Amino acid sequence: MGINKQSDIAANIQIGPTDAGMVRIYIEAEGGIELPLDFDPEEADEIAEELRAAAEAARLMTEEGSKSGKPRRR
Repeated sequence: MGINKQSDIAANIQIGPTDAGMVRIYIEAEGGIELPLDFDPEEADEIAEELRAAAEAARLMTEEGSKSGKPRRR
């Protein structure tokens, strides 16, 4: 599945520290799928930076789309 392909699968996400000093991203999806992803704090910082950069890029895309008269997708 590519980054731009939409899916009908619903999932919940939780993010928090573990008692082992890691940062866990815990994803729970339909069908009983549970996916705990553990990162050391430095990796978690890198992921946070990537999320911020992606959010800014998405924000710029929607701003450009609204200026060109294209409908904004949500």
